[in-house]
Amino acid sequence: MNLLLVGASGLVGQGVLNVLLGQADVANVTVLVRRPLVATSPKLRVLQVPEFTDDALANLDLAGLDACLYCAGALPLLLSEAAYREVTVALLERVCAAYASANPSGYLVYVSGAGADAASRFMPLRVKGEAEAVPGRFGLASTSLRPGVIHPTQGERSPHDFRRAMYALGAPLLALASRVLPGGFTTTASVGRCMLALTRAGVPYPPALENRQINAFAAR
Repeated sequence: MNLLLVGASGLVGQGVLNVLLGQADVANVTVLVRRPLVATSPKLRVLQVPEFTDDALANLDLAGLDACLYCAGALPLLLSEAAYREVTVALLERVCAAYASANPSGYLVYVSGAGADAASRFMPLRVKGEAEAVPGRFGLASTSLRPGVIHPTQGERSPHDFRRAMYALGAPLLALASRVLPGGFTTTASVGRCMLALTRAGVPYPPALENRQINAFAAR
């Protein structure tokens, strides 16, 4: 498989990349990032652009990619609804447009969040729900993953100081909770393995997977 990974420098994206690079049936991983990427591998092709603008994305070679694994996102903290929609929905729209143009029969797996619903009264969940509908508008088959709390288990480090500190302080509790409450917790490795299982399975693709289903697919 030749795969596109968006957001590989983020916490979840780092975990997904670790999984992908260790799989024999993954021939190449093209990563689309805005920040420099530390990882190196003969399988890896890095496409770095300062911003995911229409023009920047249109100039990239995205042909021949079997699936797009979309892990980019932002914390809604201190963001207005308009700002959060820009970095969540509009950013995904631009990536989908570029990917679909080069791969009209492509497949996209989007890391959404537990409770995502376009009709929700809670702003982050409402915006995430809106984002889940984006790939279909570009003719792409897609699956939205709705994880609960994601526990980093492969040495990933968040690029955000606040999130990095919270994970460091809460690591023992996260490890325990993920074993006791599997319905609300998953891991970066499980998200990556779930994405792989989906791309391997082929059509029909499930429209969305909740946290327990993510863990079940990861165990296949």
